[in-house]
Amino acid sequence: MRIPEKADELDEAVSWFLDHLAAERGASVHTTDAYERDLHAAARFFRKRGHSHWRDIAEREMADFRGWLAAQHLAVTTISRKLSALRSLFKFLAARGCGPKSGVPDAGRLRRPKSLPKALTRAEVEALMEAPNLATPIGLRDRAMLELLYGAGLRVSELTALRFEDYSEPESVLRVSGKRGKTRLVPLPAGTHDWVRRYIVDARPKLMKPRADGTLFLSRLGSRLSRSRLFQIMRKCASAAGIQLAVGPHTLRHTYAVHLVQGGADLRAVQELLGHESVATTEVYTRLDIETVKRKYADAHPRSRE
Repeated sequence: MRIPEKADELDEAVSWFLDHLAAERGASVHTTDAYERDLHAAARFFRKRGHSHWRDIAEREMADFRGWLAAQHLAVTTISRKLSALRSLFKFLAARGCGPKSGVPDAGRLRRPKSLPKALTRAEVEALMEAPNLATPIGLRDRAMLELLYGAGLRVSELTALRFEDYSEPESVLRVSGKRGKTRLVPLPAGTHDWVRRYIVDARPKLMKPRADGTLFLSRLGSRLSRSRLFQIMRKCASAAGIQLAVGPHTLRHTYAVHLVQGGADLRAVQELLGHESVATTEVYTRLDIETVKRKYADAHPRSRE
């Protein structure tokens, strides 16, 4: 089947593609509606510039379209979605012999701007740590986990995978298995070390069951905690602490890094502690620290008030 070559071929091709999404690929109404809005908008753009066939669209036209989208001050994610929808249409047409003459054009990739990590204040950290009920084994466990997320900057997967033998009490360090099987040693602050030790002595034995597998942090059933359960625990503690920010395990990892950098820690050292493969990943915390310095300057320097 080929599309009739009419002046409105642009819209007809879009309709054909939308029917394909709904009938053959089982796309939801929400998905097809989004494609319809984006693709008909693109059709209007190219029609106003004298194009009546999708086969005439090449790299230059795609670049023009991208520039037009950018001029509307749309979010990078929105522009990327619209370009992706258009390329999906081109691939559909190309597979049926109706695509652009020069192949599927590419307008280049858009980079999402690096956003500064959200970090808790020191007061918020303290309030979060005070949230668990220390009168119960579960509360002691939760406090120790919160202390480790903040005191060692662990990923959620790293925390839930910790085994009892990964903790060295004499040296006050953790052996952490990170991404791609890489292992690192993370020193524990004195306060964090004390809470982990208290959990091991006073709470973990009460949570252990005959078939416990050696996991450090145990559930009520004596098994390994799931990622989803850890998120639930953190949301509950954040709510009890009165914290408005959406808090998850990674929030405390970010906060750990931010507070280290703001305290003067070397960036390479922070990279090693976090288990980042590249220091470029860690540099975002330097950007945040620069913002802190700017605010302090604005508050303190006489010239900033002139």
